[in-house]
Amino acid sequence: MTTTETVTPHLRTVRRSTDIGDILRIVAEDGAVIIRDFLLADQVSRFNAELDPVLSDVAPGSQHENPIFKQFHGENTKRMTDLVTHSRTFREEILDDDLFHALGEGTYREQLGDWWLSTGQVIQIGPGNQAQFLHRDNGNYPAFAAMGKTAPEVCTNLLVALTDFTEANGATRVRPGSHLADDFNDWAQAEDTIPAEMKAGDAMYFSGKVIHGGGENRTPDQYRRAVAVAIQASFLTPEEAHSLLLDVEAVKGLSPRVQKLLGFRSQFPIGSPGLWMADYEEVADRLGL
Repeated sequence: MTTTETVTPHLRTVRRSTDIGDILRIVAEDGAVIIRDFLLADQVSRFNAELDPVLSDVAPGSQHENPIFKQFHGENTKRMTDLVTHSRTFREEILDDDLFHALGEGTYREQLGDWWLSTGQVIQIGPGNQAQFLHRDNGNYPAFAAMGKTAPEVCTNLLVALTDFTEANGATRVRPGSHLADDFNDWAQAEDTIPAEMKAGDAMYFSGKVIHGGGENRTPDQYRRAVAVAIQASFLTPEEAHSLLLDVEAVKGLSPRVQKLLGFRSQFPIGSPGLWMADYEEVADRLGL
């Protein structure tokens, strides 16, 4: 790429116990970091057991009419959302995880204020699936994508491996340093990227400005499964309309910070008296939370 990037030839790794400031510093420098053992083996096992029967009924491929998005979604890739409904482990443990919230608070609080869940999405790449085309997640918000590297960090992703990620089975590929490119229209080629190889339970936290994409699954029989926990500044519209789709009574059993993630509490961006209100009052009060 014809840029003045800060390029790291590998993805740096940390432990759950690593200081949050050090984790976020690596993301600022490289665009991504791998967190070893983000989930315990028991959590991975329980989460997969909850997903298996539901995911078995999901057809691979895309239902989108646009051929570009059909290619993006993958011919032999299964995608499943509404994880708050389908998985107790997801709604009570992953969304309420202290490190997950520390990542969100450290990324958004000082500059932008509140943040919430854009989507919790299982992505299972099957044998023979071609590599996803490279992209940046902040492309969902063109005004910020057009700002290039000077844009605030309005969206990030915690990609948790639910099976081992290998280069052969479709590990997500990343271009470290691409969040600092001078020209965001100068896209990386596959050979410019490296695979985010992880063990089940590891996670990669990465910037919405970094170039990445699902890898090609060259195996005859392996399925690469992950959950993408995408978060963003809460003045932006999320991918999933959680507050319209979830039952308020079910949400009452969740912690206040998870309720806020899902849009059942008012949001307070920096400089704003409040958004997502009910007659200028906290919406949670109107909902009886």
